[in-house]
Amino acid sequence: MDKRPRRFIVPIFIPNLGCPHRCIFCDQRRITGQKRISPEKVKDIIETALRSERYEKEKGIEVAFYGGTFTGLPLSYMKELLSSVKPYMEKEIVKEIRVSTRPDKVNEEILRFIKDYGVRTVELGAQSLDDNVLELSKRGHSSEDTIRAFYLLKDLGFKVGIQLMPGLPGDSREKFLKTIEKVIALKPDMVRLYPTVVIKGSELERLYKEGRYFPLSLEEAVEICAESCILLEKEGIPVIRIGLMYSDELVRNIVAGPWHPSFGFLVRSKIYIRQYVLPVLRGIKEKEVDLFCHPKKLTLIKGYKKEGLRFIEEKTGIKIRKVIPKEDIEEVKPIFQE
Repeated sequence: MDKRPRRFIVPIFIPNLGCPHRCIFCDQRRITGQKRISPEKVKDIIETALRSERYEKEKGIEVAFYGGTFTGLPLSYMKELLSSVKPYMEKEIVKEIRVSTRPDKVNEEILRFIKDYGVRTVELGAQSLDDNVLELSKRGHSSEDTIRAFYLLKDLGFKVGIQLMPGLPGDSREKFLKTIEKVIALKPDMVRLYPTVVIKGSELERLYKEGRYFPLSLEEAVEICAESCILLEKEGIPVIRIGLMYSDELVRNIVAGPWHPSFGFLVRSKIYIRQYVLPVLRGIKEKEVDLFCHPKKLTLIKGYKKEGLRFIEEKTGIKIRKVIPKEDIEEVKPIFQE
């Protein structure tokens, strides 16, 4: 796992002009209506970031081009976007650039080109490593494409992230955990987990309304993401994002599926309770106890609107009267009962 201090990441969302396929979960009408972001807009975003309290001069920033298939963009447009960041790299304000792309839009020539402009991290939108799931989702690429792209990126010295979507058509808990096994074997530098939601205007919406697609429930999505995180992070692979990033537009367009504004927190709370709280309570005969914990872990134990405490009681039969923060309890050590 990368132990270096985390840089301030400045996200720049680009139109999905580079994507050649109509995936079943995308709203193509909205995507095709997007406008190109200009180099001037890129500079404005960076200048705004430099005025942020989060900006630390000694660490610098990392510019991240998200939202599209970056390496599928026309070469001239890629050059425009990267050139707009170049002056900041020359001044060592921007330390590196990351982009996201599709596995089938990666080749050596393009990768050498973007590397020359300071791109150091590429995130692959793999979504699944099950070929049947990919086919049903109309991804237009295979699991082999992801593996090929991954090793090409690694051979050229890039850090590589993999983005996955549990709950796609044809997917199941067993299939997704098989995907996680395959990802672990690749040993990427990071993973993102985005449970599938049904977006207005997508083909998935039609299938959902016809009763031909059933999204994961919130509980199922939290469960599978918690299992996946535990497996990945046990092998030293950080999960850097769980759940879609909030936006008003996203919320307005979600028809169904496991959307929650604090989805990542729900998952992290469940993981912490399973790993540290339940083992300590195992074998205790008392029906009510107090728990001591490090202050930083207090919210994880209580959970979203005290769902964590209800989960503990459901699993152990023990009611937690109070959760008491205590500084001398080490952050990663088990919780102690009074």
